[in-house]
Amino acid sequence: MFPLPASLFPTLAAAGLYAAATVYQGLRLRQAIRPDKRLLGLLGALAVIAHAIGLYSQLLRPTGLGLDFFNAASLIALSVIVLTLLATIRIPVENLLALLFPLGMVTALLAQFVPSGTVQPVLEEPGILSHVMLSILAYGMFTIAVFQALLLLLQDYQLKHKHPSGLIRNFPPLQTMESLLFGFLWAGWTLLSLSLVSGWIFVENLFAQHLVHKTLLACLAWVVFSVLLWGRTRLGWRGHKAIRWTLGGFCLLMLAYFGSKLVREFILHI
Repeated sequence: MFPLPASLFPTLAAAGLYAAATVYQGLRLRQAIRPDKRLLGLLGALAVIAHAIGLYSQLLRPTGLGLDFFNAASLIALSVIVLTLLATIRIPVENLLALLFPLGMVTALLAQFVPSGTVQPVLEEPGILSHVMLSILAYGMFTIAVFQALLLLLQDYQLKHKHPSGLIRNFPPLQTMESLLFGFLWAGWTLLSLSLVSGWIFVENLFAQHLVHKTLLACLAWVVFSVLLWGRTRLGWRGHKAIRWTLGGFCLLMLAYFGSKLVREFILHI
């Protein structure tokens, strides 16, 4: 018999806990009842601990960190959920977890069971690791912002058509939701700026490492988010315009990272 991978049981436990938290929150929201914040937080905390244990053994390799396509997606999902759980301590963003818990479950299972493509391990050097972690945190924060934007869009639509669902009835006011969105965008923009600066400092040759497309797209995303935040500050942009710019910048950012990884690992095999 082949030995079972060390990550199997923690990953399955994480998937089960994410599923339990999703079902519990979904049923409560469907009944227009606010979920118990402590119980939801406990389920989420247990899920991310199990997720982190399973992912750790998948990432750690003799030659460096194995940040292949699905491991990277799992790591970003984990960081997004951890950031959101921490945020719920101070601000009312627990509704985001109804979308993020399923994301954590799916990415954890994909990282465990789908074979990885061709990938070069990330060297465990402090400068490179700091760049990788800043990038992951930036992607994570912008992912939270996008989910917040989608919930804001849904809330605005249902309020205008005067048939709010149980989920929407548990939302904070529109103004609060919009303020939270721009708080996440500012945090993501700051992290992305630091990530780009650290990349220029610590990554020696962007062309030799096939990173030029990733860098250009990430810089374009930075420009889009910069224009959006300028428009918010100077011109008072809000509502659908802010949501469109948020989604546009996020698409560029995801193409920069996941698009380039998908092509390199599964098509070009480099």
